[in-house]
Amino acid sequence: QVHLVESGGGLVQAGGSLRLSCAASGRIFSINAMGWYRQAPGKQRELVATITSGDRTNYADSVKGRFTISRDNAKNTVYLQMNSLKPEDTAVYYCNINLQTSFFKSSYDYWGQGTQVTVSS
Repeated sequence: QVHLVESGGGLVQAGGSLRLSCAASGRIFSINAMGWYRQAPGKQRELVATITSGDRTNYADSVKGRFTISRDNAKNTVYLQMNSLKPEDTAVYYCNINLQTSFFKSSYDYWGQGTQVTVSS
């Protein structure tokens, strides 16, 4: 059993910052890519940022230069530092972690429960 717990969401004024965290626990053999997605009301879930096991990062154009994704492998945790937040960043943010629960099993995507980020103008 694997559990992902997100934290760090909240309400912030435009121009402010927030830091999201997502910690994985349970039966974990190895972790591959980790990422953050978001879903605004009435819109489809979209990719925000990803980071590979080799620390290669990828960002949506809309957040480049403002958001930074990082990971702490010792803590099985992925972070999203969000600076210069805009009202259009308002959404529920979900972490995604691709991991193996044992050597003999294929990797699988696990999702966090989601955390609300609201940016007021």
